[in-house]
Amino acid sequence: MKTYSISEVAKELNLTVYTLRYYDKEGLMPFVERTASGTRLFKETDIDALKVIECLKSTGMQIKEIKAFIDWCIDGDSTLQQRFNMFMERKAIVNKQFEELKKTMELIEHKCFYYKTALEAGTEEIHKNNKIEIPITN
Repeated sequence: MKTYSISEVAKELNLTVYTLRYYDKEGLMPFVERTASGTRLFKETDIDALKVIECLKSTGMQIKEIKAFIDWCIDGDSTLQQRFNMFMERKAIVNKQFEELKKTMELIEHKCFYYKTALEAGTEEIHKNNKIEIPITN
């Protein structure tokens, strides 16, 4: 079975070695084997688990919550419901974030249109009835 060094995993996941060591210190990687000298040996399944950790982190989940998830995984089938519930909660959070980002993008697209047409006209006067734009003058 192929194993990977911590630096190889860091590069693969676009993380720092420091981040991976921090995850280990926080108990997020109890599955990673070590050599007699303490060197971490990562397997493909470990990398997959780290991808899940990074996914959860990107949703705003706290390290202690991710640790609870890892513990549930170790506990096995008796925690399937908790894990399912956790992912359903994360899904709802990400959906809310997605909706907020869509609104943000709509405003940004509007502003791009606003400034593009103002630039083409050489003036903002073409938007004088636009209630969204608030000119700032010194």
